[in-house]
Amino acid sequence: MSNCIHLPRNSDQYMLEYIHMPFIRKFKNFWKSLGAGFITGASDDEPSAIATYTIAGAKYGYSLLWASIFTIPFMFIMQEMSGRIGRVSNRGLAGNMKKHYPKWLMLFIASLIVTANTVNIGANMSAMTQAIGMVTGIDSLANFRFIAIGISIIILAITIFLPYQKIFTIFKWMALSLFAYIFATFTVHQDWGNILYHSLVPHFENSKEYFLILVAFWGTTISPYLFFWQANQEVEEKILEQCKPGQVCRLRPATDAELKILKRDTWTGMIFSNVITFFIITLAASALFAHGFTHIETLEDAAKALVPFAGKYAYVLFTLGIVSSGFLGIPVLAGSAAYVISEVFGWSEGLNQPFGKAKEFYGIVVASTIVGLLIPLFGLHPIKALFYTSIIYGVIAPILIFMVIHIANNKKIMGEHTNTTTKNVLGYTIFGIMSILAVLTFFIL
Repeated sequence: MSNCIHLPRNSDQYMLEYIHMPFIRKFKNFWKSLGAGFITGASDDEPSAIATYTIAGAKYGYSLLWASIFTIPFMFIMQEMSGRIGRVSNRGLAGNMKKHYPKWLMLFIASLIVTANTVNIGANMSAMTQAIGMVTGIDSLANFRFIAIGISIIILAITIFLPYQKIFTIFKWMALSLFAYIFATFTVHQDWGNILYHSLVPHFENSKEYFLILVAFWGTTISPYLFFWQANQEVEEKILEQCKPGQVCRLRPATDAELKILKRDTWTGMIFSNVITFFIITLAASALFAHGFTHIETLEDAAKALVPFAGKYAYVLFTLGIVSSGFLGIPVLAGSAAYVISEVFGWSEGLNQPFGKAKEFYGIVVASTIVGLLIPLFGLHPIKALFYTSIIYGVIAPILIFMVIHIANNKKIMGEHTNTTTKNVLGYTIFGIMSILAVLTFFIL
């Protein structure tokens, strides 16, 4: 953020000074300079992702570790495209679809992302409620409902009443709580040779169950809602960098220095995200799969199974990780839905806007959260809801991936900043992979 360092992030002078700074000061400025890419990567490890990775590790041990490495460049390329679209066009993905593509296509894609996000919010809230219940010892359905309502109120209060910069700071520090999964992993004995092997050598099994876990893994790792979130966050950051509070100003074109920083920020976020993924699978494989706990019915089952082999600290870290990731993930899910609908209808939007100037935008945030709240209120099975949410994302991902690639190659939108050949190759490769997985899913389910 430009107000966090003495020189703008997009200035060449800043880049030169950065190279010659002492390590501690360099790290502090690096931390302050992290933006939408880092938050996006961290929020990708929300409760539905944690549930999916835990199931993968518990069911197949280290066998899916390769996927946490293999998906990094594809995650990066999709998020870099999305962020670059926002920086260059000064619009989110839905705003660009509205201006340059058929109305029916825009409405179809908007309905897909909003529906999937709302279901995911509810599933995440169920997981958080169960996790808080485990830590506090609460086990009655009435108390679970009370907790779910309390979580919703806290999330909405933070999102609506705090200024954007404070929200952004909270999100960044909350992202660090995901290190809990790394710490927990080292409480269990690990076969690092076996881990290295499965990290580098892909493993496949000819079974319906393995295939569905693979679809869920890819769907929750390359989550379509994050495309919309990062594109709009880049616009929000640009407004804060170039405009005074409350001022309506004409945003300057994106510079090469800005886009270079966007790449670094996005690489940092995607690598961070998949490092956490790697350790969640490793923890589940070493503590659950290795001791025969391959069938996980609830998150409580997974957490309690850790105690005999990883200790109570691992149990607490695993549980608190679910709670903190939910507080990060749910506002991102609700926010991305609000950005989409606001751009479709041309409403004032953005977390940098006060409630009075963006009532419809915040209304969607509230509505998405309340509709999602119905899932824990009716006692839906948390881990199944989380897992099937990941499958939903896996199925709809190809449509949204194709749209992002198309927009990123549209010269009317991107000018000289269209995709390079390498970006297109990676983009269409992940489109092909996700399309095959989505088509096969319809035949298997």
